[in-house]
Amino acid sequence: MTTAEGWEPVQRLRTYEQVMSQIEERILDGRLKAGDHLPSERDLAQLLGVSRPSLRESLRVLEALGVVDIRRGGGADGGAMLVGTPGPGFVNLLKLQLALGHFSATDVLETRVALETWSCSEAAYRSTDADHAELAEILDLMDDPLIETKEFNRLDTAFHVRIAESTGNALTSHLMGSLRTAINRQMIEAYEGLADWRATAQVVRHEHRTILESIKKRDATEAARFVSLHIHDFYKTGNVGGTYPTG
Repeated sequence: MTTAEGWEPVQRLRTYEQVMSQIEERILDGRLKAGDHLPSERDLAQLLGVSRPSLRESLRVLEALGVVDIRRGGGADGGAMLVGTPGPGFVNLLKLQLALGHFSATDVLETRVALETWSCSEAAYRSTDADHAELAEILDLMDDPLIETKEFNRLDTAFHVRIAESTGNALTSHLMGSLRTAINRQMIEAYEGLADWRATAQVVRHEHRTILESIKKRDATEAARFVSLHIHDFYKTGNVGGTYPTG
């Protein structure tokens, strides 16, 4: 039987999946949107005809996925609320899937090249002087002669993600940030495995500045070509994760 509010009692054994399905359906059809609060735990469990522990299980899964934010305590600010900004759920899932070998090294390389060539090309059209200044500041920090591999890689990631952000495309920048976070360990290991990582870092610094200059000159073709060469060269030099195509 369907209640007046449209919630349907759960019938199947995998209760938490049924609860999630009804919440997902309301998000997809627009009945629930970012910033909305779900009914209280007691009310929602009653509407769905499930136990409160089963309801909590489904909400914990949605929280891990970055769909809801569960705030402790009562009142208007308590309970489960649909989040309005991307959470860490995607990057955490991607990190585990990469670690488990769900995607090949070539998959990662080709995806990076596709994302970054588009980002650099669009940045040449859309980025501002303020974007250029922030990118230059990141590169200046990378010039520190005493910098260590972890910090160098953090700034390397920041540079590439900042280019994606300068396009104004929120999804692309989120995907870029998620992918770079997911492969962070592999990148650090690649640097640390080099016979002379500082020599490689010097090449990386030069290539970064070449990419930035192309973006500042509004040369989209050149920016895309340079970032593609930059990524392929580093993956070959560092042998990140295995064997990659060299085209």
